[in-house]
Amino acid sequence: MSPDSGARPGGLRRSLKGALAAAILALIVAGCGIAASTAVPAPTAPPSPAPLLSGAVTVTATQVDAALRAVGLSSTVSPVPFRPGESPTLAAAQRLVLKVTLPDDEAGAFIVVYDFKDAQTAYDAGREMAAYLASGPGRVQFANDARAVIRQAGSTIVFFSWSPATAKDPRTSSVATALETVGVDVPVVR
Repeated sequence: MSPDSGARPGGLRRSLKGALAAAILALIVAGCGIAASTAVPAPTAPPSPAPLLSGAVTVTATQVDAALRAVGLSSTVSPVPFRPGESPTLAAAQRLVLKVTLPDDEAGAFIVVYDFKDAQTAYDAGREMAAYLASGPGRVQFANDARAVIRQAGSTIVFFSWSPATAKDPRTSSVATALETVGVDVPVVR
């Protein structure tokens, strides 16, 4: 634009900014549903493959269920997702979640069996989890009165936590007692 055309240079910039803002607003509105399709495409494959667990997990799960049956309880593979607060190594590990049937607690209790390549790796992961539970980030993941059980059974780690103050079934403590017969203890100091 020439200075003698009568238009102000700032006016052109404002016009371009206004047009750009209107175009961006139109795109945002179109993406928010006014022009969006309501059809949801069907997934072509599962979001992730099912984990491949070692035979050690099956052995440990069988030991856990036998220990629970000895105190009048039982477990099944959990039909619902469950993920407790975990140390980094446990968070990255393959796992099997068991749900304990508690007569007075419809939600039940959950035990996680973590799968590792060997006993030393499992031992290290269990110790890391014990240290995590004593740390600030670990403490905020659980109730103040939470009690945790960490057991190593070969190349697996068994983890269970519960809170006496919030337990809906008095037999919840029996889960912890039963787990004391599986594998070896990884001490938790809070």
